[in-house]
Amino acid sequence: MDTKKIIGISLLAVGVLIIFFALYSSYAIFTAKRPAPEVFKTQEGANASLPSASAPAAGLSEKDIQKNIQNMVGEQIKGLLPADFIVKLLNLISWSILATILIWGGSRISGLGIKLLKA
Repeated sequence: MDTKKIIGISLLAVGVLIIFFALYSSYAIFTAKRPAPEVFKTQEGANASLPSASAPAAGLSEKDIQKNIQNMVGEQIKGLLPADFIVKLLNLISWSILATILIWGGSRISGLGIKLLKA
């Protein structure tokens, strides 16, 4: 066998393996068999330093009232969306981008292998 054919077959096999790895990993992540890679993480104590929204409004300055309104709006949003919804969504988006890059790269590697097989 010619060395071009051996290299072509190996490049084709590596490219197809990369594509199948990306597809299988995406399937496992989106069917919740495996968690998505954590690119973004939640901060546990981020909201602990905020003052309580149930503080009395008497004698508060305008800044304090604005902070209380922000806290109340934040609590309402927490009631609508789970606490880590945005982080999970960003992690899934980042995995989707990585999987797309892996599939594209695998197809390019396979394409090089096919060109070497034809030559």
